[in-house]
Amino acid sequence: MKVIFLQDVKGSGKKGEVRNVADGYARNMLIPKNLAVEATAKNLSDLEGKKASAQHKIDMEIKEAEEYAAKVKGQKVVIRAKAGSNDRLFGSVTAGHVADALSEQFGVKIDKKKISLGSDIKNFGSYNAVIKFYAGISEKIDIEVVSE
Repeated sequence: MKVIFLQDVKGSGKKGEVRNVADGYARNMLIPKNLAVEATAKNLSDLEGKKASAQHKIDMEIKEAEEYAAKVKGQKVVIRAKAGSNDRLFGSVTAGHVADALSEQFGVKIDKKKISLGSDIKNFGSYNAVIKFYAGISEKIDIEVVSE
C-alpha cells in the first residue's frame, strides 16, 4: 500500500515522503497512530500544495535576507554608550545593542543571535561584526562606539 508519512518513522520513512509499505503495517500501525495516510489523489495533491507553500516561504525569506544584506553592505553602525571611569564603557556593547542600532539606523530588523561580534566590545572605538541573515547570506559591518 502506498502511504504518505506525516511524521518520521524510524526504518520506514521521513515526513512528507511517499512510500510503499505492507498493507497490514499501514492499516494496523501507521494509519491508526496518525503516522501516515493513504496516498490517494486528494492526499497527494494536498502534499504538493504544502511543499509548494513551504518553498514559497523559503523563497520569500531569502529575498528578504538579500534586501537586508544590501541595505547594510559597507555601512557603519554608530552606537552611543555611557562612559565609565578612564573613558571606558560603562558595561559593554552586546549583539542586542547592535541589533537595536541596525533597526533604528537602517530599518533592518535582525535577531541578536544572528550577529557575531569579533570580540567583546568594552572600549570606545571601531569594531567589526558579521551578520548572518540566512544560510549563505551574510555581511560584514563596521561598528563605531562613541560616548554619549
